[in-house]
Amino acid sequence: MDAARHEQVTIESDGTMDMAMWLPDRGRGPALLLIQEIFGVGSYVAAVAGRLADAGFVVGAPDVFWRFAPGWVADHDEAGLTASLAQVANLDPVQAVADCVVALAHLGGRPEVDGRPGVLGFCLGGTLAFGVAAADDPSVCVSYYGSGVPSMLDQLDAITCPTLFHFGAADPYIPADGVEALAEAIVGREHFVLNVERAGHAFDNYDAPMFHDEAAARAAWSKTMAFLSEHLPAAG
Repeated sequence: MDAARHEQVTIESDGTMDMAMWLPDRGRGPALLLIQEIFGVGSYVAAVAGRLADAGFVVGAPDVFWRFAPGWVADHDEAGLTASLAQVANLDPVQAVADCVVALAHLGGRPEVDGRPGVLGFCLGGTLAFGVAAADDPSVCVSYYGSGVPSMLDQLDAITCPTLFHFGAADPYIPADGVEALAEAIVGREHFVLNVERAGHAFDNYDAPMFHDEAAARAAWSKTMAFLSEHLPAAG
């Protein structure tokens, strides 16, 4: 599904960040800020946005690399991975979270959006989604395999929204002891849910054959939709 339109999000005096938007068939609904992987806002992010729009959500996907590589989109292969990792080296994570917080407010101010938006991110976006949940007050947070999450556990107390974490048990980029530390840290915190699939990294990304795991992707997506249905219900 192609984006319905592109919004320009003003970031104080620094400039504007592009944000692609998708609308559900009925033209309005609850919203999700969809934060990209390192490959940019390309075909995979558009496909995820389409799934969410089909489920009844307004979706906004900000161009996180706008400060140094606006419009960056890379192929989901080894060459694209190498090039994208080089781009990530230019990213200031604190600034990126701040930019996404502004994008969340912009999305929430659109006339098609009902209530406070939630945030959902994959890979790099999974880390930034966690950061947004700690820095601001989204209605819900879903973080897929955010490699930075285990090093940010000191921010858990700042997160009050329902939050779902997905990880792969065989992820070479995220040590198992980091996921175990997260599991221990959320014991007794009822608004946090941890799901670990029997898969590696980026298992949802069907565009990246070196990562994709169909069974894990389907299982985790089912859990994501059930979580959203409970905490940010939308009319499909």
